[in-house]
Amino acid sequence: MSDTASSPSATVSGPPRTLRFPGFIDERPLGGFQLRTTLLCGLVMLLDGFDTQAINYMAPAITRDWGVSKGTMATVFSAALVGLMLGYLLLAPLADRLGHKRLVMAGVALFSLSTLASVWVQSPDQLIIMRFITGMGLGAATPSTIALTAEYSPKRLRASLVLAIYCGFSLGFVAANYTAGWLIPAYGWRSVFIAGAVLPLALLPILAWRLPESISYLLHRGDHTKAYSLTRSIDRTLPETGQAQLEAESAEPGKRVKVTELLSGRQLLGTVLLWGVFAINLAMFYGLQSWMPTILSERGYSAGTLATAASMTTIGGIVIAFVVGPAMDRLGAYSSLSALYFVGCGFLILMSLVLGSPVWMVLAAIFLIGCTVSGGQKSVIALAAAFYPEEVRATGLGWALGIGRVGGILGPVIVGGLLAGGIGHERLFMILVIPTALCGLIVLYLGRRAKQQLKVV
Repeated sequence: MSDTASSPSATVSGPPRTLRFPGFIDERPLGGFQLRTTLLCGLVMLLDGFDTQAINYMAPAITRDWGVSKGTMATVFSAALVGLMLGYLLLAPLADRLGHKRLVMAGVALFSLSTLASVWVQSPDQLIIMRFITGMGLGAATPSTIALTAEYSPKRLRASLVLAIYCGFSLGFVAANYTAGWLIPAYGWRSVFIAGAVLPLALLPILAWRLPESISYLLHRGDHTKAYSLTRSIDRTLPETGQAQLEAESAEPGKRVKVTELLSGRQLLGTVLLWGVFAINLAMFYGLQSWMPTILSERGYSAGTLATAASMTTIGGIVIAFVVGPAMDRLGAYSSLSALYFVGCGFLILMSLVLGSPVWMVLAAIFLIGCTVSGGQKSVIALAAAFYPEEVRATGLGWALGIGRVGGILGPVIVGGLLAGGIGHERLFMILVIPTALCGLIVLYLGRRAKQQLKVV
């Protein structure tokens, strides 16, 4: 047999072979190209988490340096959250026009440059503006980062890989803690901004070189040649362009996704309920993160215990991701996440029972709550990545994250109001069982609804 006849790129007779997307990815094993894409997306999420959390560790030094009030610093914190929400709602949908890769790079460039500019701010007002712009950049990059990871992941591994990159966000929190603890005493709080800017700026050329564009975006744009070239990066045995072609399994070429499509037809109820889970979960996450130190302090626990408790929530969310992700892929996304929420009800009851007990028991309960609240936050993002098809995924994720931020803003207010109203600590955790169970019921209903729709199709 000749070399020409044995070559996968040799000319073959008959019509070109047609490949279907995304089925093409689902039918093949996970390869190095996809793992590299996942790693790059995970690095973006890590830097996102670093920049989001670093300002919290800088706050005491900024307060001492400028002599500003806690209310002013609260406005600084809120500026980034408002910018983040607007980035999710307004910038993330631009992925339909610009492509996921461009939006990730634009978002990284925006939040890194605004962070670098924060080094030279001279007043709280200037810092508030820079934090708002930083939040916009973070909000632009995150949904497309998740969408790219989901798109290049085989369906059987999608939840695991999305959860893996979102663990990068949590690791960014940890990195911010250690970096700030090292830099601020030696070089001042502005040095943390330098670290938060230089790292993503260094990542930008690597993203330009190695981060692939969305195949779905290219197909809907009509650029089949570039889309097929990316499939050959996944499977080197495929023939060259001209001997095969790639087609999308859904949506018309050139179709632009509108936000209204998330709220029309069969998507309406599912989208609204999914938004509810996002908002409730984030309300609980930020409510507990904000008030847990106060609760533990009032129960007589030491400052060291308070610091450890804060990290236990994050660690719990990371550890459970390695359990829930594979479970969502193998046993079903909806059933696995609903089970996590229902089990989490028991963890909250446990916390109400062990308050006042030895430190190790309280920390263990907080770790378990972190599995539910922090782990649930990551898992519902993986669920949304599976819930929305490729052509609306970035827009759907962006709006779910944006609406969820409303819950994140209200959570500390609601928990604070309950505590101010005289609700005891034990009773507070019992009350939080209700929204946790509600999340479980909603996800369970969405799963049954999804099965019914598949039967109709």
